[in-house]
Amino acid sequence: MAAGRELSLLRKYSIIYFGNDWKAENRTSSHHVASRIARHLPLLYVDCPGLRPPALAARDLRRALRKIAETARGPRPILPRMWHCTLPQIPLRRHPAFNALNQRLARLLLLRWLRRLGWTRLISWFVVPHPGFLAGQLGEDYVVYYCTDDYSALPGVDRTAVARMDEDLTRRADQVFAVSAPLVVLKRALNPSTAYAPHGVDFELFAAASDPATEPAAEAARLPHPVIGYFGVVNARLDLDLLACLARSRPRWTFLLVGRIAPEAVGLQQLPNIRLPGPQPYESLPRWAKVFDVAILPYLRDRQGLTANPLKLREYLATGKPVVSVPTPEVESLRHCVRIASAPEEFLAQIEDALERDSPADRQARQAAVAGASWEARVAETLALVEQGLARKLGADLAVKGSKL
Repeated sequence: MAAGRELSLLRKYSIIYFGNDWKAENRTSSHHVASRIARHLPLLYVDCPGLRPPALAARDLRRALRKIAETARGPRPILPRMWHCTLPQIPLRRHPAFNALNQRLARLLLLRWLRRLGWTRLISWFVVPHPGFLAGQLGEDYVVYYCTDDYSALPGVDRTAVARMDEDLTRRADQVFAVSAPLVVLKRALNPSTAYAPHGVDFELFAAASDPATEPAAEAARLPHPVIGYFGVVNARLDLDLLACLARSRPRWTFLLVGRIAPEAVGLQQLPNIRLPGPQPYESLPRWAKVFDVAILPYLRDRQGLTANPLKLREYLATGKPVVSVPTPEVESLRHCVRIASAPEEFLAQIEDALERDSPADRQARQAAVAGASWEARVAETLALVEQGLARKLGADLAVKGSKL
């Protein structure tokens, strides 16, 4: 659907968008969706404090200082029709008094910033649940919750508190989107206005990995093959034991894990055939994937893993590289072009099969499976549903007002 021709009502609105850190090392669906919405509507991207309490690590302290400076500046343009700001946070937010102060300050600042931008007709769009206390508090006509994870199952969070925030926002939203089939089931039980919104992919960017003209990343060009590759954060969401087992079982293979290394994963550095180059610019990822012989999704099969829809699944398929993954509902939906393995022995066997038997036809089939799933198409679909829901809500409101005259 061509969003530009269909969004006659939404054209009158601006979006206040609550997402994760805009400057995070890895690009998430929050970034992709926001930047595509801004091609159609004015959007204020609001960085929200993390779900996890801040630690005293140097990285968290640097991030906190940056957030304080950004809060003081207020909204500033970052893309055409897109502004960025940061919600303030007193770190002691588990204390009721400080939490109440954070919430009051956030609302007052946002109302001031919205007046500065001159926006009066608003839609609030939440990608994370913890700023959900602001839903309906900013004079908006419509509330969207675009849920990308089972947030209470993430490692390191206060599960009871996060589950409560997530459930409350799900119930209060006018429209809920969920990125995986299991999440749709969970959300629809709380809010019947829940729709499936799978991730998109920047197909042209990642398809460059199969273009002979694309040069591999210099740091990876001379790695010994076969190269078994992964890009994304290396943290407790991965099956770190599985990764270590694979590396020990095949010492002549190179395991290239591109992304930020969380403290719980630093033990992987001790294995000589695991290479950890750290976080890399998003636009450079196809140059790293260029050297992959096989791409892997070694997630834990816990509650969070089973409800997730890994963004990199479609990115891997767009590269054309063979993919081996643990089984999850979203991976199963693409099993015709993904090799699936549960145990370490199966994982090794599937990687070896991909190394021995993969063909150009297989590569084309993988790319064809995601070629039409662009972020532009995904965002057009979600905006069309928001347009319809907003029209129904405004019509119902007018009918109620008319009946009272």
